[in-house]
Amino acid sequence: MRGERFEAATGRLVRVAVVDSGVNRKHPHIPSVSGGVAIDTDGRQHQDYLDRLGHGTAVAATIIEKAPDIELYAVKVFEKELATGGDALVAAMDWAIEHQMQVINLSLGTSNLELEVQLQAVVERAISQNAIVVSAIEEGGTRWFPGSLSGVVRVALDWDCPRNEYRSVMASDGQTVFRASGFARPIPGVPLERNLKGISFAVANLTGYLARVVEHHTEASIDEVVKILATNSATYSNQS
Repeated sequence: MRGERFEAATGRLVRVAVVDSGVNRKHPHIPSVSGGVAIDTDGRQHQDYLDRLGHGTAVAATIIEKAPDIELYAVKVFEKELATGGDALVAAMDWAIEHQMQVINLSLGTSNLELEVQLQAVVERAISQNAIVVSAIEEGGTRWFPGSLSGVVRVALDWDCPRNEYRSVMASDGQTVFRASGFARPIPGVPLERNLKGISFAVANLTGYLARVVEHHTEASIDEVVKILATNSATYSNQS
């Protein structure tokens, strides 16, 4: 998948789960939400996935900017602050797997080594169901999970990367790392520097491009998707 076909892709019908603080259906950058769930810190589920923090909505809007025709699902794990427990994160990923999400956006991470085995197991469950997990590999030199684990599409922050591009580099372990802008989707009248920004939005920007690949390669493995993304990284420029 190269050139015009990649440029024209919109993520049509690709099921994307945004594991975050929920989504505000009424936000002008959110055309629709196909469904969702909220998961408490103890793993219990309920249906109030309304975003009261704004972070999840901004992440979803950033993905939609790149892939406007995805089917968006909100998986809420943050309620009053951008923090949750390992059980909630695993339960959120399992919900996404069970509901046949094709892409799972995790604009979050943990440096807690005690969660490494548990998170690797759920990533492997995702791979077995052809679900692709996208997450941050590191921030400020700190190794993050699940982004640094095997089988995850790894994303790093690159402030010099334009918002309408992404880059790929080969890490020391031989694995591909994608670098993307940390700026969120622009809000009219608000300078980019004053809007939400950071590694969360590097992940979201990359997820939008990945959804475009999945649109035309629904049965591709994670390795195949990574290869296609890397092949297009040097030449792709979003025109929207």
